[in-house]
Amino acid sequence: MWSKAKALLAIAAFALTPVDAIWPVPKKISTGDKVLFIDQSLDITYNGDFMPYTYKFQPDAGSKFNSKQIVQAGVSRALQAIFNDNFVPWKLRERNSDFEPDLQKKQWVKSLKIVQTEEDDKSTFKPLAGEVDESYSLTLSEKGEASIKAKSSTGILHGLETFLQLFFKHSSGTSWYTPHAPVTIQDAPEYPHRGILLDVARSFFEVEHIKRTIDAMSWSKLNRLHLHITDSQSWPLEIPALPKLAEKGAYRKGLTYSPEDLAGIYEYGVHRGVEVIMEIDMPGHIGVVELAYKDLIVAYNEKPYQWWCKEPPCGAFRMNSTDVYDFLDTLFEDLFPRISPYSAYFHAGGDELNHNDSMLDPGVRSNKTEVLAPLLQKFVDYTHGKIRDAGLTPFVWEEMITEWNMTLGKDVVIQSWLGNGAVKAMAEAGHKVIDSDYNFWVSNDSVFCKT
Repeated sequence: MWSKAKALLAIAAFALTPVDAIWPVPKKISTGDKVLFIDQSLDITYNGDFMPYTYKFQPDAGSKFNSKQIVQAGVSRALQAIFNDNFVPWKLRERNSDFEPDLQKKQWVKSLKIVQTEEDDKSTFKPLAGEVDESYSLTLSEKGEASIKAKSSTGILHGLETFLQLFFKHSSGTSWYTPHAPVTIQDAPEYPHRGILLDVARSFFEVEHIKRTIDAMSWSKLNRLHLHITDSQSWPLEIPALPKLAEKGAYRKGLTYSPEDLAGIYEYGVHRGVEVIMEIDMPGHIGVVELAYKDLIVAYNEKPYQWWCKEPPCGAFRMNSTDVYDFLDTLFEDLFPRISPYSAYFHAGGDELNHNDSMLDPGVRSNKTEVLAPLLQKFVDYTHGKIRDAGLTPFVWEEMITEWNMTLGKDVVIQSWLGNGAVKAMAEAGHKVIDSDYNFWVSNDSVFCKT
């Protein structure tokens, strides 16, 4: 079974720290060599109030988040990991070494004092990058008194993650211990945005698998899950106001995300300090809409695809159509009120828009930049205005700047993926930039699709 401890070990084996496998490596850490045992009778307090260890505790459902419940759920997960993951650190010790402590001489971790020094607000649970102080401090004395202190509940969650990584299971099967007391740790993230992108449009992920990814992110103190949720290959996102999108656009019936699924994913992330950022890529990478709503798309599944897009099936929005704007009005009015309670961002895509597609658009009939750029600027201004009206901040891919030279608001976050110095150039121009260089996650084969 791929437990949390085993997953962390696989990562930490590449960067062992003074405490064997604390991951990510804390900013400051000091440890000793005193052994302390821990059990489920540990006395836990949160801001002075008793906090019981409740197995599999879950915060109340809904978007009205409660800091105490989020922390209590974090405590539950941390202690579950210590007592249930069965992590005996064989791989962190010399072969055949007698590394385990004497069970006849037990001294105990007596208490865990959790102190949150500032109150959370709405931005804690749906923050813009850098809005939440995620730092924490952790101490464990030789006397068995542990403490975690942070300004936010998110910082507390990170501290609990580090706390659980201090402990191992004894091979006797009935004891858990740390060999590293006293411990003093001060930690804070290096970057305010630490993310993973999941493409659930091309490759459908079940809800439980997305949640499992969020779990893994929280173990490594990552804080942004980018869901690329639609593309020309499929539209798995159910939009009640536009039901044919998922009915016609999903790979098959059942491979969709309902409004309840979506809320559950977002909520699951908030409870673990992971903000979900949804992307509906547009005006390119949107050909699948043609299957549900005609006359909005040009160049759908045109061949040879290399002339119309980077990978089949091709398809882009018509750039001069009022019907497209009516469609987007309906889409956004349905979707944005459902996601805005959980996230500060919405990703509007913008990559790989092919000039040639608009040659097939009856309202354009041109592939010239001087013709298309004003139409694209109008489209960008409109979509970003709708995003802002919903209380969200726009994300886009870098081509909106590097290829199309669009004028973007300074609030817009630009996601760079093509490398070649674009991050530096855009940052120096005053833009907020996320570096997602594809050279680190796409194979050396530049041909995405072969015929």
